[in-house]
Amino acid sequence: MANFFNNYFFIFLAILAGMAMPTQATVNSKLAGYVESPISAAFISFAVGTVALFVYMLLTGVSLSGLAAAKNAPLIVWIGGFLGAFFVSVMAMVVPKIGVALAFSLAIGGQMLVTLLIDHFGWLGVPEKPINLWRVLGAALITVGVILIRKF
Repeated sequence: MANFFNNYFFIFLAILAGMAMPTQATVNSKLAGYVESPISAAFISFAVGTVALFVYMLLTGVSLSGLAAAKNAPLIVWIGGFLGAFFVSVMAMVVPKIGVALAFSLAIGGQMLVTLLIDHFGWLGVPEKPINLWRVLGAALITVGVILIRKF
């Protein structure tokens, strides 16, 4: 029974995280207008986020000594920060041009494409989950949603 509630808690957290992304993109695009650069806005966003995570670590007792172990991690894991910076910068740039709904519809379409490939080939050490008709149909329906959001 506890596992049942844990799963719902994690689903709820995932929904909240999803809700945070377009909100973040919108406020970062506004910030970009004030600082006259989406890159500067992304830098500020990451600086605030870094401070917030540091304070969280201090308040919750997350060990800072574990950070030193990062030097032993494979090179590929360091791309996460780059990808986050790329995403935040691009969204701060495109949201004022094409709108939040279209920007995130396209981003979700891109996410679906790469998630299917990562799962299918087991890239980055995840368990292989072959592409099948149902998964492709799901991605196609998302693409149709993007087209509808763009058109209307």
